[in-house]
Amino acid sequence: MKQYRLNRLMNPASGKCFDVAIDHGFFNEPGFLKGIEQMQQAVTTVVQAAPDAVQLTAGQLHYLQRIPGKNKPALVLRTDVANVYGKELPATAFSKVIEEPVLQAVRADAACMCVNLFSIPGAPEVTAQCIDNILKLKVAADHYAMPMMVEPLVFRPNSEAGGYMVDGDLNKIIPLVRQAVELGADIIKADPCDELEEYHKVIEIAGEVPVLVRGGGKASDEEILQRTKVLLGQGIAGIVYGRNIIQHAFPDRITKALMGMVHADSSVEECLTLLKKA
Repeated sequence: MKQYRLNRLMNPASGKCFDVAIDHGFFNEPGFLKGIEQMQQAVTTVVQAAPDAVQLTAGQLHYLQRIPGKNKPALVLRTDVANVYGKELPATAFSKVIEEPVLQAVRADAACMCVNLFSIPGAPEVTAQCIDNILKLKVAADHYAMPMMVEPLVFRPNSEAGGYMVDGDLNKIIPLVRQAVELGADIIKADPCDELEEYHKVIEIAGEVPVLVRGGGKASDEEILQRTKVLLGQGIAGIVYGRNIIQHAFPDRITKALMGMVHADSSVEECLTLLKKA
């Protein structure tokens, strides 16, 4: 029965998904608020560009779900909040899950829910919390047929660039992705790697579980488009981009361009042309 909801998440034309993450305000980091200061406007702009899904928190999902009609993007509910993204890890680092996350997802008519699996240098206790979170969600997710997206994220040391910066070491990404699969993920949201042409190894280690790639830090249009094109060629099932959409000068245009690439195999040049149109 989970497949019924996954069918709403994946585009019928390509079988792939473009999920726009607009859940960054959850994490109490001022730098994450750029582009989403006016949340209703941010959600409306992205929805008009018609991605497959939008990732939101319980406190902000109403901006999507109150839109009438059946053609709006599917909801991916962010279920956990952490405090691990600053230049220094706090004395007490945590990753906490909202109350009754699966029931909240069901009541909100979500197509999927998302939970983190962190690997943070110097914070093994946060990894342990993430594993506990996933283990608890798994039973309820199966009972209510709510797909669980697990987000295995390999951090670079916080002192280098703050948290949330990608460590592109395949030797770290691959075992964490496999752990997410072993814990019961229905879909994976994973880091890109330094050697993009090697990303098929991540797809292979995930087996039958679809892998979506997250965007990471803000990049130039050409860089994000070229990276996406290579990763699609490696067999990914889609993308989950946040800051590269919401912090873009034209969030609607970059969304439409990436939708063309993900679902219609548009070239980098075609996407760049679309971005330049007034």
